[in-house]
Amino acid sequence: MRVFKLVSCVTLLAIAVGCNTTKKDVGGGGSEETPVFSLAWSEYPSWSVFGVAHEKGLLNKDEGALGELEKKWGVDIVLVQADYDSCLSQYGNSTVDAVCMTNMDSLAPASGRDSVAILPTSTSVGADACITVGVDSIDALKGVPTYGLEKSVSQYAFERCLELEGAKPADFEFKNMDPGVAAQAMQSGDASVKSIMVWNPFVLQTLRDREGSKRLFDSRKIPEEIIDMVVVSKSSLAKPGGDKFAAAVIDAFYAVNKMLADESQRDATLKALGEKFSSLGVEDMEVVVEETKMYATPEAGVGLFENKEFQEKTMPHVVEFCVSHDIVAEKPTVGFGEADKQLNFDASYMKKIESK
Repeated sequence: MRVFKLVSCVTLLAIAVGCNTTKKDVGGGGSEETPVFSLAWSEYPSWSVFGVAHEKGLLNKDEGALGELEKKWGVDIVLVQADYDSCLSQYGNSTVDAVCMTNMDSLAPASGRDSVAILPTSTSVGADACITVGVDSIDALKGVPTYGLEKSVSQYAFERCLELEGAKPADFEFKNMDPGVAAQAMQSGDASVKSIMVWNPFVLQTLRDREGSKRLFDSRKIPEEIIDMVVVSKSSLAKPGGDKFAAAVIDAFYAVNKMLADESQRDATLKALGEKFSSLGVEDMEVVVEETKMYATPEAGVGLFENKEFQEKTMPHVVEFCVSHDIVAEKPTVGFGEADKQLNFDASYMKKIESK
């Protein structure tokens, strides 16, 4: 779970009006009706891409106005920015067609709303870290509470990294605390908080502001296990224009990544991303995008979804973790290119962009 308190929730009136309906194509000025779909996103590096796509004119966040790629694909996309929990709730209660969420958090809503992961946006490669003060080894961490958000990617990364170090997670104490509160406690010198498991920007801020703090371990040990994604309901994809909606979202994501890859546009694009991600500057964002590695091309995204280790080891492990930690009430069926599964990782939509 990615939870940020720094972004205020956008008015949700636009969500309830017209999603999955049709309207006149205002952008084209003609009489052809254009299907409307909605995507909820929250503040995170690879999801803030959609806010940048709006600023760059690729997508227009409002209903009734079309960006460049909406015109290209013949679809109207309403971009709904909200905090992460709200995004999950909106998707779970079918208020929006699609949402940005992690592979772990996609399991619970899939049990009640058949879902399709159409796009991996990034993976945590150092962005989730156990930061300690006065604790210099795994053995020394025993008996020291680690504070972080329970039943989230933080707890998952904490336990998986311990396993890979040959330790037993049951021997270590993980205590629930809001990541922002935990980070602030360590930064302010709270002697009772010697270990925290948090993500960026809290990682960067804590290492910078608390003298003596260090990374004990981080998500570089578990590449391609914590996956940030775009998930769409199966019923929304089945509606007229559903495939175009998926294509436009994916196209916009890759278009912004092309800007990041272009040296002449990189700083401006990082600046725009940083303004939507905790107001970080270009220098910090260079670190952030290194530790939150984006699947910047269709080839990279397809490569993940079709990777046998991801299919046969990673996702089954994530599912079992969520079941054992009561994150999901019941285990959803998960498939790869299998339309009958409750959560289907479908690379076909990225392949359509790849072939363009």
